[in-house]
Amino acid sequence: MTDQVVDTGGASGAGVSGADPARTRHGRVTGADALLGRERELASLHEDIGRTGLDTLAGQTPPRARVLLVAGRPGSGRTALAETFAAALTERYPDGFLRVRLTDPAGAPVPAGDAARSLLADLGEQTPAGAAEDDLTARLRAALRERSVLLLLDDAHDAQQVDELLPDNPACLLLAVATGPLTGLSDVRPCTLGGLERQAAVRLVERYAGPGRAAADPHAAERLAEECRGQPAALVLAGGWLATRPESSVADLLARLEAHRAAVPRALPEPATGEDGADGAAPRRAKTATDLPVDRLLRFSHDQLPASDQRLLRLLHLAPEGLADAHTASALAGCSVQHAAARLEHFVRHGLLRPLPG
Repeated sequence: MTDQVVDTGGASGAGVSGADPARTRHGRVTGADALLGRERELASLHEDIGRTGLDTLAGQTPPRARVLLVAGRPGSGRTALAETFAAALTERYPDGFLRVRLTDPAGAPVPAGDAARSLLADLGEQTPAGAAEDDLTARLRAALRERSVLLLLDDAHDAQQVDELLPDNPACLLLAVATGPLTGLSDVRPCTLGGLERQAAVRLVERYAGPGRAAADPHAAERLAEECRGQPAALVLAGGWLATRPESSVADLLARLEAHRAAVPRALPEPATGEDGADGAAPRRAKTATDLPVDRLLRFSHDQLPASDQRLLRLLHLAPEGLADAHTASALAGCSVQHAAARLEHFVRHGLLRPLPG
């Protein structure tokens, strides 16, 4: 839900992106406006792109594109940081910006062939029906061999997934977003995101909740930042809840979150692997939804909505190609276009959806 974005530019509706794993975007990047508390990480990425690579140090021409990595858990603002960084670089890559998501809505890796086909289509390259995965990835590398592009691979699972799409052209740059380090790719230094520092976290809540809401009770605002563990997605959801309830204080939200935590201790399934993902490792402690800030705030915000809004929010995942305007939302929910447009706007104010860049 927090990955989805909305285009509210038209009176007729909104667009939701994020459900189609292999959807690409080509053209100018519009990064999130001023990412609070991530100045140090942005500076680190800019330093990394100017760093002399191992091949150059060895007196060799790099055979492939440089890889930069933004690593962090979902909800850490990793994609927003990558978008903002990319927005500052697009002029360096005259043949454009490409992006593709490498995880499907169920959490499974997107096959390299599917991702390559989408990227090729975005470049205007024809691909034969039924082409094998190796053929598609080879066609992509060939198409990028004479181009200078910035390629964003969002939510990559592992190094192999990235390597299969890595251009054989040092004039390109590949920016990957993943949960952890991509072991197996050489000369990659992850820019790892944790939670925001307390002051930045409070400012982010204030940005969405409205002026003065956090300042009215600074202690409660700091407690809320701690409750969200500084995770931007959770803070945005908290700010969105406050924005739609001007009569409620930050302390009221904290009390409601505590009551909701006690009432909804839903266990999440335990993974089949250990903490480090290796088979045979010690089993990870089973977590409940209330252990995870983003899940907790998302469930809380969802449960505060009327049943009809809850249903519409869930149905948006069925939107074709991961995009839904008010007409699509209307068809999914069986309501009027005007009502669907109003509800999508409402979800944006709640922080459940974010405006579509551009």
